[in-house]
Amino acid sequence: MKVFSGSEILALALQGKIEEAGVDTVLKNNIQSARLAGFGNSGQAVELFIQETDFAKANPVIEEFRLSI
Repeated sequence: MKVFSGSEILALALQGKIEEAGVDTVLKNNIQSARLAGFGNSGQAVELFIQETDFAKANPVIEEFRLSI
């Protein structure tokens, strides 16, 4: 399930915090994918995903992060 969509810097920061809590993440970077394919892509195209079964464990970390930005 997608838990974050935004800038690469914020996505990497949240990814680190979630992984410290013992939850595996997947980072989908559409900006880099578009650049490598030869297309331009602007905006906030970095998404962070976790397994739905890990949501209860990751949710406190995600909420704390959202309140801090």
